[in-house]
This record gives sequence, structure tokens and C-alpha cells, in this order.
Amino acid sequence: MRIGIDLGGTKVEVIALANDGQELFRHRIATPRNDYQQTLEAIAGLVRLAEEQTGQPGSVGVGIPGTLSPFTGLVKNANSTWLNGQPMDKHLSAILAREVRLANDANCLAVSEATDGAAAGCQTVFAVIVGTGCGAGVAINGKVHAGRNGISGEWGHNPLPWLDDDELRFRAEVPCYCGKQGCIETFISGTGFATDYARLSGNALKGHEIMALAQQQDATAEWAIARYEMRLAKSLAHAINLFDPDVIVLGGGMSNVERLYQNVPPLVKQWVFGGECATPIRKAIHGDSSGVRGAAWLWPQ
Repeated sequence: MRIGIDLGGTKVEVIALANDGQELFRHRIATPRNDYQQTLEAIAGLVRLAEEQTGQPGSVGVGIPGTLSPFTGLVKNANSTWLNGQPMDKHLSAILAREVRLANDANCLAVSEATDGAAAGCQTVFAVIVGTGCGAGVAINGKVHAGRNGISGEWGHNPLPWLDDDELRFRAEVPCYCGKQGCIETFISGTGFATDYARLSGNALKGHEIMALAQQQDATAEWAIARYEMRLAKSLAHAINLFDPDVIVLGGGMSNVERLYQNVPPLVKQWVFGGECATPIRKAIHGDSSGVRGAAWLWPQ
């Protein structure tokens, strides 16, 4: 049995999978925010609960909103900042008396969808989370490709390519939390989409509210989503130009906007070198369960 943990900013979820991928148990609790020791105890408690409920032991994989530094062995780049600077895998391994594997949550999405999701059977998978923030992960042959520096897939903190005049103004007005300007995350996250709509309309609305207006033929909402689609296309073309993945999978809140899968692929072609592109862009089959499933699949068959 494989046990996966998805550690998010608001919730911690556990899943137990049989060897064939069948879900045996699932449960979630609120994240103990700003308390590292309680976070460790919460994770350990969920692992024990899964084993009690299924009556069998399991391997443990954990997806976190950051990564382990290959230089120090400590968590870095986590927006759940109380995790940073901690040897989290070692602490969990000591508490649970077994090896625990940690990976970035977007890499877990990539592994999940490469194993038994929208990218099953594909060799190279680029998985993008477009939610409150924007991150990406890479799976090669069903396994996490973390990279030499542990930051493979941190595509959201590269600059948006091929900026037009308005995007140059946006870049100056909306700096990224990482301290730089013009990051892809500031444009194509759900937060960036809502920010752009507010710039165009003067009204602050949530993403699903903007999409509801677009479906009602509201001109400003349609303008905002069309701009979003072009920016997403440019950003994905940038990744395709770099390593040409077999498939791109979208997860996170914006991945539920169905029109993206019809409108974005034709737009990508004009930004891909040579103008030819047949890379499929697919919605994550397992939805918001992909992260926790991918954490379980950190222990491959």
C-alpha cells in the first residue's frame, strides 16, 4: 500500500492507494499554520489513521509547497514559510520509523498524471498548477525530475515572454512576491487573472465570477479571459521551446475553465519556434486529488 500526503496552506490531505491505484482511504484536516512541530504531528497522525483504517502498513510520500535543497537537505522556497530551513524528510522519517520521500506539490501532480492520469504512458510530462499561485513540475518516465538545484519546473518565476506594451506596464504595477517583476505567476495565476480584470474594469471579482460574466457575453470579462489565454499560450510556448514535453497537463482552479483547451493550443503555435506544435494540453484527470495521489506514487511500482 502507498500513502500520500498533500500539505497545503489550508489543508493536509492523506490518501491510501492499493498497488493498482485503487483508493482505499482518504481524509483531510486543517493545516496547523505557522507551527512546524504541529505540522509534523498532523502528518504522522494522518499516516497512522490511514494504516488503522486499512489494516495495513504503507510507504509514505509527501507533497509540499516548496522543495528540498540538494545542497543543505533543508526545505526551501515554501510559501508555507514555517517549513523553510527544516530537514522535514528526516524529521518525518524519525517519527514514522521509515523512509519518507518529499517532493514539490507540482512535481507530485506531474507524477500522478503520468502514472494513471491525463499523461499516462507519456515519457516527458510538464504539469502546471494555475491556482492562487502558479507552479509547474516535470515527470520523466513517471518519476519526478527535480533537477540539480531542486527547482526543475519553477517556470512561474521566469519572466513572461514576448511582453507587449500593456504587459510592460502590468509588470511595473504588480511585482511578484519573490521580489522580481514580470514573473509568469503574476500574469497567469488565478490571482493574476483577477488582478488584470480589476485593472480593466475597476471592479474586484473572483475568477469564477469573471468567467460567469464572460459566459453572459460581458465585453470586459471576455477581454480579460482572451488576454489570459494569450499569456498562457506564450508561457507554455516558452516551456515547449526549452524541452518539448510530450504532453502538458493543467491543474489548479484555472484548469477548470474549459475553453482554455480549445483556444490555447492554436495560439501556442505562433510562439513556438518554427510555428509547428502538436503538444496536447489536457486537464488533470484526478483534479485536486492529483497532488495527494502523486505523493503516494513517489514510491513507484
